[in-house]
Amino acid sequence: GHCHPKIVAALTEQASVLALCSRAFYSSLLGEYEEFVTKLFGYDKLLPMNTGVEACDSAVKFARRWAYTVKGVPENRAKVIFASDNFWGRSLGAISASTDPSSFKNFGPFMPGFEIIPYDDLPALEKALQDPNVAAFMVEPIQGEAGVVVPKDGFLRGARELCTRHRALLICDEVQTGLARTGKRLCSDHEKVRPDLVCLGKALSGGLYPVSALLGDDEVMLTVGPGEHGSTYGGNPMACRVGMAALQVLEEEGLAENAERQGARCSGRSCPGCPARPNLTCSSLDSPSPLISEFDAWEVCLKLAEAGLLAKPTHGDIIRLAPPLVINEAQINKCVEIISGVIDGLVK
Repeated sequence: GHCHPKIVAALTEQASVLALCSRAFYSSLLGEYEEFVTKLFGYDKLLPMNTGVEACDSAVKFARRWAYTVKGVPENRAKVIFASDNFWGRSLGAISASTDPSSFKNFGPFMPGFEIIPYDDLPALEKALQDPNVAAFMVEPIQGEAGVVVPKDGFLRGARELCTRHRALLICDEVQTGLARTGKRLCSDHEKVRPDLVCLGKALSGGLYPVSALLGDDEVMLTVGPGEHGSTYGGNPMACRVGMAALQVLEEEGLAENAERQGARCSGRSCPGCPARPNLTCSSLDSPSPLISEFDAWEVCLKLAEAGLLAKPTHGDIIRLAPPLVINEAQINKCVEIISGVIDGLVK
């Protein structure tokens, strides 16, 4: 939710003591934060960063180092596989992995060693993994910027099995899906998959401060030594306090469980619809309708905002809803009522 009081208190209290110190010195909060997060998620090490793209870039960097020093890939031959329509930022690495022309126009050439396969396509992944120089497969458990694309059941579990069989790392970009958004602490938890590397961001600060992280085990994380990777603000005292507070809120208030309950209502699994429109659920709006296909997603989002609901357009014809994790049943009903009212107004 917006400005959660516990997270705001952690930020303001720490800001009055110490916000940033030189990386030449130790901060007492860094070790506490790293221990808290690694124990919570069950990994050996945490690399603290600031933004989601930094976490993902770091994952690629660490995977390549692991490929050279542990797997034995010949120098300058390591490859990383990505899924088409992915989005993880606008760094040179991110746009090199992109299939969206607007992301990389006039920024080329691409970085070498990146291969793109279709999303949710295990045969394509298995074929790509035949190359012994593959270091890793990086994937979003559910694609976000592509328009919220949910893969078939078993896709992530199959990807885990294939990566293990071919000795490649599985990197899950959970910057958007992670931390209770899908009804589990991590989206990969739905299929009981343990990635080799996990990228976290956004929710790691409750939206108050730039905080991101890369989680992994010693076999990968210790291939990068002191001075070989870093960030001026990564792991600063304020970020550490805010990150711990945000995770504590998620756990203490059962926000993953709330997301599961409210998500079931939105998807129609247990939703009778809103009182004003008993036969309408969010799932009934999933399929394109010829009645509203003539309207641009941005135009619809403006109408929704006027009615009191904020949503985000993407790709011109897709509208994404990202409710706060603290949303309740009455607010879900109100959202459905607003959506139905706006669509009614557009098609009349």
